[in-house]
Amino acid sequence: MENQIYTGVKIKSIREERGISLSFLSEKSGVDADVLSAIESSKGLSFVEPLVKIARALGVRLGTFLEEQAQNGPVVTTHEQVKLGLSMGSTTSKRKDMHYCSLTQSKAGRRMESFEIVFEPSADSDFVLSSHEGEDFLYVLEGAVEINYGDDSYTLKTGDSIYYDSIVAHHVRCANDNKAKILAVIYTPD
Repeated sequence: MENQIYTGVKIKSIREERGISLSFLSEKSGVDADVLSAIESSKGLSFVEPLVKIARALGVRLGTFLEEQAQNGPVVTTHEQVKLGLSMGSTTSKRKDMHYCSLTQSKAGRRMESFEIVFEPSADSDFVLSSHEGEDFLYVLEGAVEINYGDDSYTLKTGDSIYYDSIVAHHVRCANDNKAKILAVIYTPD
């Protein structure tokens, strides 16, 4: 929750500093104004796609929203920190089945974002494919996930990985009725 609040405050601060209205940012980013408002007020935070679009529209790196205290050297995130909930859990109705933790949030000047993502089983079979500029690498740590990528579908189990161009519409979810955990590394170009 702490990271979610920080992210919303950072987005609002950059937007206001540049004299950009919420409606203009909505139009420029393609992210609904109500979603933007919810993110800025920390009442909602979707996964990467809307944040990538907002970053592009504001002319900043995705990591700008996640950095609290930027470090130039290596950044270590311990298992205990992840376990204690340094999480940016999805709170929008779109992805209640997904909770994620940034593993690189304080690294200054980074070009990649890495997350540990936990997917809960969901009976909801209605999902929307999304896309963003860049590339994604996913490695399954536990369980199994289904990746819909364009017209194709892949099922990955523990130890499997996939690397893809994220401009192609995609969606990741549990492949069965068991929880799954992945490591996701996302590259977004400047």
